[in-house]
Amino acid sequence: MNHPDIEILDKKTVYKGFLQVDSYRLRHKKFDGTWTDVLPPREVCDRGPAVGVMLYDPDRDALVMIEQFRVGSAAVGGPAWMTEIVAGMVGAGEAPEDVARREAMEEAGCAIQEIEFIGDYFVSPGAFTEQVFVYCGRVDSRGLAATGGLAEEHEDIRIMVMPVDEVIALMDANRLRNSLAIIAVGWLARHREALRRRWLGGAQK
Repeated sequence: MNHPDIEILDKKTVYKGFLQVDSYRLRHKKFDGTWTDVLPPREVCDRGPAVGVMLYDPDRDALVMIEQFRVGSAAVGGPAWMTEIVAGMVGAGEAPEDVARREAMEEAGCAIQEIEFIGDYFVSPGAFTEQVFVYCGRVDSRGLAATGGLAEEHEDIRIMVMPVDEVIALMDANRLRNSLAIIAVGWLARHREALRRRWLGGAQK
């Protein structure tokens, strides 16, 4: 947090497990040029960067979606299993695009051919450091297994090949209940024809 308009008075890690939580005491410059008082402690979950990749088969106009258990939404009475796009955390020394390719194989058994960067965003900037890099990857969706994921990561993932229109309908019906899938599918709904022209060229039907 090296910013001339932010003064850090104290930072300490208050929890470190699957997630890390840091507590900050700070003040920042206001829009009128003066400084705030020292704010009450602000807890920040330091999760690190992540990648999401929407797996699109332009030949079949289909998406490879996955479904898996999500304890956070289940804890507040939301869906315990969610329909999502492939995603994973960025490890030390990894480039986001390499993570997209790795996770596509691990979670869905798909080799990415061409890849397009959609954008990046912060999941919950008021409390989380997590920055997500979003891609669309071209894949061949034929002959995929029914399930995927790594046993050592306790993953139990359902693999589903779905027509793009069906996934867009799920989004419009509020049945894609996670931001990453909504952002990616919403992008595809706007850029689908241009993407198919680029990836299929004269082969587009």
